[in-house]
Amino acid sequence: MKYSIVIPCYNESENLENMVNVLKKFEKIDITEFILVENGSKDNSKEVFEKKLKLDNKHFKKVYVDINQGYGYGLQQGLKKATGDYVGWIHADLQVSPQELIPLIDYIETSNEKGKYFLKGRRKNRSLLDCFFTSSMTIFEFIIFGKRMNDIGAIPVLFNKELLKDLKKAPYDFSIELYTYYQAKKNKYKIKRFPVILEKRKKGVSSWDKGIKSKIKQSIVIMKDSIKIRKGEQVK
Repeated sequence: MKYSIVIPCYNESENLENMVNVLKKFEKIDITEFILVENGSKDNSKEVFEKKLKLDNKHFKKVYVDINQGYGYGLQQGLKKATGDYVGWIHADLQVSPQELIPLIDYIETSNEKGKYFLKGRRKNRSLLDCFFTSSMTIFEFIIFGKRMNDIGAIPVLFNKELLKDLKKAPYDFSIELYTYYQAKKNKYKIKRFPVILEKRKKGVSSWDKGIKSKIKQSIVIMKDSIKIRKGEQVK
């Protein structure tokens, strides 16, 4: 496979079958493998994985995490199984359609520029509150790292597999998005952002976004992680 896309799934039992049906219709399935990670869910996701997801072909892999250790940890377990020249990830909730990967893949396939790429979405159709938190974090991260990194949590993400060797201290939580973005900047990858539409969830609920209190809590965690990352410490 040329492209390996990891999809960490945590408490997404209501969404899994629908997600797989969407993935099977993916426009560039012939050059892409999807690695679905059952990330230690507390609902019946594991049962759905084992009994209902029919993925017996070369374009799909399943990875199991017994005990959830965070979004970043799940991603890392999936990335270990990646065989593509380019690797990345999307979410299982379908708020960003897998089809949003197409412009990123097309860019790599048609670009005349040589070098290493780090391609990432930039979310549209977001609430003013979400935009406020994103802008605030952009300012904070610039102060900490001296590099402009906006809409850090946006997906999809796609980059040359070589970057994985610089992700050995990648965080186990959502700060893996920041860490990966920072490492790409630090190693002078060609950064390109692509507008993506953020849809409302149709099934299931977010594992962390419960309102403004949860956003504040998550921001504080990422700010603390940022300081550790800047110091070169492991974040778990």
